[in-house]
Amino acid sequence: MRRIRVIPVLLIQNGGLVKSIKFKNHNYIGDPINAVKIFNEKEVDEIAIMDISATKEKRGPNLTQIKDIAGEAFMPLSYGGGITNLEEVKDLLYNGAEKVILNSCALDRMALISEISKQFGSQSVVVSIDVKKDWLGGYKVYRNNGSKKTSLSPVNFARQVEAAGAGEIVLTAIDRDGTYKGYDIELINQVANAVGIPVIACGGAGEIADFRKAVKEGHASAVAAGSMFVYASEQRGVMINYPKQDRLINEFFTKI
Repeated sequence: MRRIRVIPVLLIQNGGLVKSIKFKNHNYIGDPINAVKIFNEKEVDEIAIMDISATKEKRGPNLTQIKDIAGEAFMPLSYGGGITNLEEVKDLLYNGAEKVILNSCALDRMALISEISKQFGSQSVVVSIDVKKDWLGGYKVYRNNGSKKTSLSPVNFARQVEAAGAGEIVLTAIDRDGTYKGYDIELINQVANAVGIPVIACGGAGEIADFRKAVKEGHASAVAAGSMFVYASEQRGVMINYPKQDRLINEFFTKI
């Protein structure tokens, strides 16, 4: 039986927990600390928190909030949002984050990936790659919470961040985000087969069967989801939830 990480992704906007659809229409969910407390009880493998306001507002991480959240989290915690330099990374790691997640900064200053990897180890630095399909069916990397298109292909960019020292990649299909339509298996396959570091599939999960497809068909090393873990159903009634371990074992781990 393979043990695959199943990771809730929590988005923070203006201090509150939100959830998006295709990186738009952000719906307020509640207090992130309360969500973390519930995930503690659910035996979550790890958790990723991304402040989607920070880069847009041109500010650094809210260290006070992250420290408060990390103080309540019984599981490993990764944080992304507004990170631009090594001092911010040090503060985050010293105040409870196990890993930092770089997005726009990885595009602007890839040398920071190498600096973090050299000082704290490659396992401490994750690069988040957000991707959309263009009208010709090709994939392009987007930045600034999916608002700005770049000329980079996700495969080439993934190879670059791996060479720079990233320990893993969070790969998000923007067009699948919050849709419950399943992961973009073609995208995951392209990137996972191009690099040697773990690729975490994100964007579109609606059921445990989607986890299996991401791993078996897409060759993802781990899976992440947002809506599936903060809503009770596709009708989007707020309810923090996570599959019970015996269900994950029976429906996921033993079938990959």
